[in-house]
Amino acid sequence: MRIAILGTRGIPNNHGGFEQFAQYLSLGLVQRGHEVTVYNSSNHPYQEEVWEGVTIKHIFDPEKKIGTSGQFIYDFLSILDTRKKNFDIILQLGYTSSSISFGFHPKKSLIMTNMDGLEWKRTKYSKYVQKFLQWAELWAVKKSDVLISDSLGIQEYLKHKYKKESSYIPYGATYFDKADSQCIRTYDLQPYQYNMLIARLEPENSIEMILDGIVQSNDTMPFLVIGKHDTTYGKYLKNKFLNTSKIQFLDGIYDIAILNNLRHFSNLYFHGHTVGGTNPSLLEAMASGAIICAQNNAFNSSILNDDALYFTCTQDILTILKSFSYAKHKDKIENNYQKIHTTYQWGKIITQYESLFKQSL
Repeated sequence: MRIAILGTRGIPNNHGGFEQFAQYLSLGLVQRGHEVTVYNSSNHPYQEEVWEGVTIKHIFDPEKKIGTSGQFIYDFLSILDTRKKNFDIILQLGYTSSSISFGFHPKKSLIMTNMDGLEWKRTKYSKYVQKFLQWAELWAVKKSDVLISDSLGIQEYLKHKYKKESSYIPYGATYFDKADSQCIRTYDLQPYQYNMLIARLEPENSIEMILDGIVQSNDTMPFLVIGKHDTTYGKYLKNKFLNTSKIQFLDGIYDIAILNNLRHFSNLYFHGHTVGGTNPSLLEAMASGAIICAQNNAFNSSILNDDALYFTCTQDILTILKSFSYAKHKDKIENNYQKIHTTYQWGKIITQYESLFKQSL
């Protein structure tokens, strides 16, 4: 099959979840004999035309010059370019800035959209932007030939709100079995003597709530915050917790080996995401052997079940930190490993996508 993947900043990943997904999926499909093209922003540091057998199509992206509106131009130009090709499948990842261009997709290709999470619920957006995103969601549902949900919660939401069926395929993760404590020592850390989180620094990821709990607790362990912090909200957080020496903002890290080791050797890994979908960083934390403390919502609990600690407020975090024992909760690690093996293993996820593509065609 000839497959195009749109809607990310590009591969190899140096940004976030959809980029990580596009990297693994495209590589897996190419290894199975399919022709895959991933559309990359012109701002992406990788400027070659092929990556590991995946064709890279570089598209002009003015976001650095004109801000967020540049994403709409980048997505529009990407969709226009697909009209020059003969793709069997166009996999659109998300719809936030591409929805207004959905009518320009080539009619000869099958348009499949991964609907992501509930984007219009993100608190960083004004009420007007949230209203637009509700419209964008509707437009994506109407204009796509096939819908894909990365969580059962999103699948149920689409069925209830739009009376639309979607195929449930979660993200994947790779079981991590090459732990090397020397890796974390470069950050002046000791195994199981620090806590951490990995997330985009955005309000709906509960970061301020988590850090408030860290500050108010008597816990003296270093706390790592990994995520790009050169944003308005990131600067706000850094300024608020400037005088708390145990909180360390490490910016974004994209070397998967370093991330896996940091997660593996953490005492407690916090996951505060609240806005829908199967979050890739959560699956990676499970696959890395971290003990997880997650924000208590249906999206997180449907994956973790009883194999995590949960919080809904700062007081919960204080209570957890006061009584937490790594040894007491080690059984959760093995249970989560088993979930990766049976449900969220990348090979199985790629097979599910490949099968869906064939059936849909």
